[in-house]
Amino acid sequence: MSANPGRAAAISSILNRQPKQVSATQPLNKIWASDVFNLATMEEALSKNAFKAMKNTFQTGAPLDPATADVVAAAMKEWAMAKGAKFFSHIFYPMTNATAEKHDGFIITSPEGAAITEFTGSLLIKGEPDGSSFPNGSLRMTNAARGYTAWDPTSPAYIMHTANGATLMIPSVFMSWTGEALDKKIPLLRSNAAMNKAGQRVLALMGETDIAPLNSSCGAEQEYFLVDAALANARPDLVLAGRSLFGAKPPKGQEFDDHYFGAIPARVQNYMQDLEDKLYKLGIPAKTHHNEVAPGQFEIAPYFESANIAADHQQLLMTLLKSTAKEHGFMCLLHEKPFKGVNGSGKHVNWSVGNSTQGNLLDPGSTPNENLNFLLFCGAVIRGVHLFGPMLRAVIASASNDHRLGANEAPPAILSVYLGDQLEKLFMDIKSGKLEASAKGGYMDLGLSQILTFERDPGDRNRTSPFAFTGNRFEFRAVGSSASVHGPLVAMNTMLADSLNWVADTLEGALASSASKTEAVISVLKELMELHGNVIFGGDGYSAEWHKAAVEERGLKNLPTTADSLPELCDEAVVSLFSKAGVFTPVELKSRYDVYSEQYILSIEVEAKLVIEMAKTLIYPAAISYLSELSKTGAALKDMGVSLGNGPAAKVAAEADAMLAAVAKLEAALEMHDFASTDDHMNFLAYEVRKLMDEVRDHADTLEGEVADEYWPLPKYRELLFIK
Repeated sequence: MSANPGRAAAISSILNRQPKQVSATQPLNKIWASDVFNLATMEEALSKNAFKAMKNTFQTGAPLDPATADVVAAAMKEWAMAKGAKFFSHIFYPMTNATAEKHDGFIITSPEGAAITEFTGSLLIKGEPDGSSFPNGSLRMTNAARGYTAWDPTSPAYIMHTANGATLMIPSVFMSWTGEALDKKIPLLRSNAAMNKAGQRVLALMGETDIAPLNSSCGAEQEYFLVDAALANARPDLVLAGRSLFGAKPPKGQEFDDHYFGAIPARVQNYMQDLEDKLYKLGIPAKTHHNEVAPGQFEIAPYFESANIAADHQQLLMTLLKSTAKEHGFMCLLHEKPFKGVNGSGKHVNWSVGNSTQGNLLDPGSTPNENLNFLLFCGAVIRGVHLFGPMLRAVIASASNDHRLGANEAPPAILSVYLGDQLEKLFMDIKSGKLEASAKGGYMDLGLSQILTFERDPGDRNRTSPFAFTGNRFEFRAVGSSASVHGPLVAMNTMLADSLNWVADTLEGALASSASKTEAVISVLKELMELHGNVIFGGDGYSAEWHKAAVEERGLKNLPTTADSLPELCDEAVVSLFSKAGVFTPVELKSRYDVYSEQYILSIEVEAKLVIEMAKTLIYPAAISYLSELSKTGAALKDMGVSLGNGPAAKVAAEADAMLAAVAKLEAALEMHDFASTDDHMNFLAYEVRKLMDEVRDHADTLEGEVADEYWPLPKYRELLFIK
């Protein structure tokens, strides 16, 4: 009998499993957005006037009157009930990376005791979940914890199907009784409004007369791991921390690059197709899926959508990745670094800004005027990253993302901008005043034909850049795979709003004193580059030379951990940025720092406690059992006149004792509670506790290579990564 029946049973269950039967996928036109109460559905379900009002609200954010809300609520209820829904829920996004929902029934009873249904405009518009246990960063006392959800009519409602039935889900904001934002959606809507206002100023100064509302867009590439559930559930660290706290490197990992874009395993392909059918029914435009670099790692990427809807869809995508994985016998891991020694997972947030009249303002145009607009908006992004790079680092900070940033597969923790060879040269020429004159004299007309017409991309990709221009958008590559995209979008929109206001202020003066609009734009961009060009970097972001030069010569900050970066949210300039834009009040911003720092502290403490528990109750007993077996075998062989020596046994005993000694140091560290500040507490965890956790792991991973396989209690990397 195996000394470790749990691990053996998990492997046996996998080898004898029956694959999930997946029905044939239906044509896209049959299922697309079939569970979404979108404009197409509304046009059929609403009166002409109600639909016109909803369309205006949906497309421009215009307010909706209560009478129209009653009409919409009635139609929404009938539509949802026809799809089997008996409950509705205002779904919202508190200051965690998870979603929250409270389900209410359509049911009420009549005086005669009959069951009838009701869903009024007031029920649609407002909900009241008990908000006492949501993190709020001291915005409210627990005994005064009333919170409200309010319908966001710019993000369509949808039906969520589970094995137990269907529920009408209503995307909503979440606020306190006193009006503070307690969620991630309100700041995103505010930041978009601020960016729109500033962008319209710039476009008006550039002579544009027909200017539709500006909106940011988002397409977030999502990386994830799939592990067989039987194996994953045999590991407490994967279940409770989402990453392996122990695990020796297997003989084969990703060295051969044979997994990257390779043939997708049949079981995974079934999972992906099942997932994407669910996404399509919810109107989520999943466009790409493939194997990623690490064994067991995959990626799904949606098409671009407006930022608010994309953020809602991203939360829903993460939920469905996990729930669909369970149906297929997998566990989906969204942790940034679930396995030591192989690539981790990120979420590359592709971000742009545009409208229906001027188009994508981060896409070089086909006319000089379009290119002038592009250069101003692109320049505004450069300025924003230079001024608020540390803030961008703070909004992607988490205990899990710290394992990834700066590693070989992730951008460094120094925020810089990559433009590509041609665009970087253009901005540097503007900075140095070296723009060549056109044949007609004066400044070049900035038709930028060399960017618009080319045989190859105007610039190669730079995978070491955290913030890269990729032709018609910027790609924020340092966002973590488990993160909500709300925070990065809020930060990018707000920094852009600030920079566009600076551009507008500077452009007004330049236009008053310049001979032409082109000269005015060039003078604005020249000043911008002189002040902020240091943030542009097209080289190797991993190199020690860049890290040294970035800090010592360019004045950029290197913030390797969450403990280093989160305090940037309290910086005076950042507080002023958000306050001036109307995105966060100082109190609301401080609440974010309080919540995120608490989550960081709790995350590391949970992991440290798991390290202690697993080392003492799983790994040490396995080592002792193996030593006992060695002792019995040695005694038997000795009776036969054969000596084993003490090599293997001595090494196992020494490593087991050293591991317990490291555990004792870790336990003592966790007993420390006397910290002068939250910053001190975070730094202690980042630089002391994690070091002690690694010390325990080093001894345990050495033991994994010494203890007989049948005694080892935890599924190994070779099983977790390669058994599909």
